[in-house]
Amino acid sequence: MVYRKGLTLLLSLFLGIHTSPLFACTNLIAGKNATMDGSVLLTYAADSHSLYGELYHWPAQTWPTGSVLDVREWDTGKYLGQISQVKHTYSVVGNMNEHQLTIAETTFGGRPELVDSTGIMDYGSLIYIALQRAKTAREAIKVMTELVRDYGYYSSGESFSIADPNEAWIMEMIGKGTDYKGAVWVAVRIPDDCVAAHANQARIRQFPLNDPENCLFAPDVITFARQMGYFDGINKDFSFADAYAPLDFMALRACEARVWSFFRKADPTMDRYLPYILGESPDAMPLFIKPNRKLSAQDFKNFMRDHYEDTPLDMTQDAGAGPYKVPYRWRPMTFTVDSVEYLNERAIATQQTGFSFVAQMRNWLPDPIGGILWFGVDDANTSVYVPMYCGITEIPMCFKVGNGDLLNFSWTSAFWIYNWVSNMTYQRYNQMIKDVRPIQTAIEEQFVKDVLAMDILAREAHQKDPTTVTDRLTAFSMDRAEQSTARWKKLGEYLMVKYLDGNVKKEANGRFLRNPYGLPASPEFPGYDDTYYRSIVEDAGTKLKIKKSIHEN
Repeated sequence: MVYRKGLTLLLSLFLGIHTSPLFACTNLIAGKNATMDGSVLLTYAADSHSLYGELYHWPAQTWPTGSVLDVREWDTGKYLGQISQVKHTYSVVGNMNEHQLTIAETTFGGRPELVDSTGIMDYGSLIYIALQRAKTAREAIKVMTELVRDYGYYSSGESFSIADPNEAWIMEMIGKGTDYKGAVWVAVRIPDDCVAAHANQARIRQFPLNDPENCLFAPDVITFARQMGYFDGINKDFSFADAYAPLDFMALRACEARVWSFFRKADPTMDRYLPYILGESPDAMPLFIKPNRKLSAQDFKNFMRDHYEDTPLDMTQDAGAGPYKVPYRWRPMTFTVDSVEYLNERAIATQQTGFSFVAQMRNWLPDPIGGILWFGVDDANTSVYVPMYCGITEIPMCFKVGNGDLLNFSWTSAFWIYNWVSNMTYQRYNQMIKDVRPIQTAIEEQFVKDVLAMDILAREAHQKDPTTVTDRLTAFSMDRAEQSTARWKKLGEYLMVKYLDGNVKKEANGRFLRNPYGLPASPEFPGYDDTYYRSIVEDAGTKLKIKKSIHEN
């Protein structure tokens, strides 16, 4: 008998809403001794031009003996096959389960001949099935690697971030082509006092061959590379990334550059790797680094808003930013002028994000309270991270699957509200972001205070009766989600009024001004900056020049 109400049903809702375009996602990671409060932190930006931002939920469930699970590719909804179902599956909220286990990913692609079109397990299914079956990061690695061993790996090369309240790992995996079943992989534990990241390029190079506490790998990860002609050195020199995903210039500038931008914020001495990012030096960055200070969850929220500001790659400073210093470049990522190919920078924050999160895992609290998925939809730069406790049993309407989609606008959907605001902001970025940022900051600072208070109340309730705490956490999370979405709608209305038709309405004490007769005061006309006016003159020559005499040459 086939049971399809759990994972299969929700996977079917993903049909057509998630593809993995080149250079799509970003993960940032911190071990528990690298953070201010001892949390393990993991971020994810699910970037796709066809991904609708929603918060998924699988309730815990007990399955009859003999149950099977239909697997559909997460990106497309394509049916891939069936696997055996386990007896009990755990509750999952987004990418975190009830035990605080969190899994995220970025696609690196790698050697195209290693894609196995006959496999059953795609990368998205691996994530959400493992979250339902594993309690810890190590257990998730075991579940994921056994699934691809038994059923085959359908996707291209993938980097997975796998973290629990005590450990954080990066696992990189690639298939073996249609002639060989399964996958080759390596998983490295991030030291507790370090941070790491990956962004659509394999990052594990040499790894310890006899340290199972900190490194796990497929038995044939090196021998298969030899067999395929990817490696012919001695084992200790083997590099997973170099063998299975050789680096090229675009991988440096569109992928490794994002890691570098994060690393330099954690330790400014990482600026020394700029020549590597520019393709001028072969000295690659390490897999992880020790930050020069303890970092907070709020730091990681802000790291997710990066556009290379204050670096030579700063997206607000070249001509592509236009008169309003917009740190975004519409796709495609490359363009050609006079037969020469150029690129647009690809930053951590990007317009096509479906959803992103900062997962905070805290080992000193009971699991339902300890795990918080700080969840946001659309571009992280112009979004708000809302606290979703992993112990909740219901999803807020504004984040719920089915509340609108990419082809149907919904005023009750957070995804559409945030997109409305961000797309206004993109048009006059350096003006509007000054209104967006204070509201965003105020909401997130209040949420941090709210969470600290809720932690105390929830812990007291859990000590008295653990069964009552989920209702408290659910009500809290739902309220903050709806509250922040309503506030963002108000912000959108304000921006529409203030910046109508290229003008800026005058304000005082939080109110728009009126003239003595009660009508709106004459607005300001900010125009453009000197750099942009000069570019107009250089392009137009004397065509736009105002002549002192109509007969002036």
